[in-house]
Amino acid sequence: MTASEPQARTVQATINYVAQGSFINRRFVAPGVEHNTGRYEPHRVALRDARPFQSLFTLDVQGFVLAEHRSAVSDFFDRDEVERLYPNEVVDIVRSLTGATRVAALGWMVRTSGDVARHQRRSTGGYTHRGGVQPPAGEAHVDFMPTRAESLARAVYEKNFPDGKGFSRFIASSVWRAFSPPPQDCPLALCDARSVRPEEGIPNTMFVVDRLPDEQAMLGEMPNEATAPAAAIFHYNPAHRWWYFSNMTRDEVLMFKFHDSDRSKALRTPHTAFQDPSFADARPRESIEVRSIAYFE
Repeated sequence: MTASEPQARTVQATINYVAQGSFINRRFVAPGVEHNTGRYEPHRVALRDARPFQSLFTLDVQGFVLAEHRSAVSDFFDRDEVERLYPNEVVDIVRSLTGATRVAALGWMVRTSGDVARHQRRSTGGYTHRGGVQPPAGEAHVDFMPTRAESLARAVYEKNFPDGKGFSRFIASSVWRAFSPPPQDCPLALCDARSVRPEEGIPNTMFVVDRLPDEQAMLGEMPNEATAPAAAIFHYNPAHRWWYFSNMTRDEVLMFKFHDSDRSKALRTPHTAFQDPSFADARPRESIEVRSIAYFE
């Protein structure tokens, strides 16, 4: 990146990091609510506004990129419309931005900093944590642990592309779009992959439930903990370099990495929602994210 960081507009904001000595780290997700058992600490950090330099960020260097894309979806709260149109749009976006041979979409989620309850459907049990409306995730994290990304990528490839000849590289990522008008009160912060050491991050195991159990149950023994999905959460590191794109519009998307099997490129991008104090007229953030894995055959 050639832009001089002191020239960037900076915002002093809070990033939540997992505390040292937080040993039982789990994330329980239920319709409209998510709860971490770990202990987190707020840290004031400088977030740099990448908007003036947006063309200088790339997936292979910083681990994230901003791109223009106009979606055919008219209402992102319309689950049927999103399911019919948006995953295929994201497959095309990811293929265009990466040059990958094949792309498998893994599911989508809408998030809002506004009233989540008014978007909830009546639960009939068997919550799957996809295609719903949830609050923003408010801690520095990456959705996959590196140790679990490889096996997931192989399983997804075999399921989605049984006729495939195998792959030499894969990129797990998210495509993120804010569809509420700017400025948003709770944008997405992204950490420059070059400022994150490969060994950083500890597991935060995810358990999908129909309703949150009590605290004692959440901290008790979980028989499938070794095989359950796990995100990476991070301890505070003053070397982390945080960026965000102010005033994102409905016709823009952010693509950022969870894992790249080519270790000569940017590996992953920690990210989190944060409260932006810059704009007095900020509105509740409404966004949609789609996870995917791109394969290079």
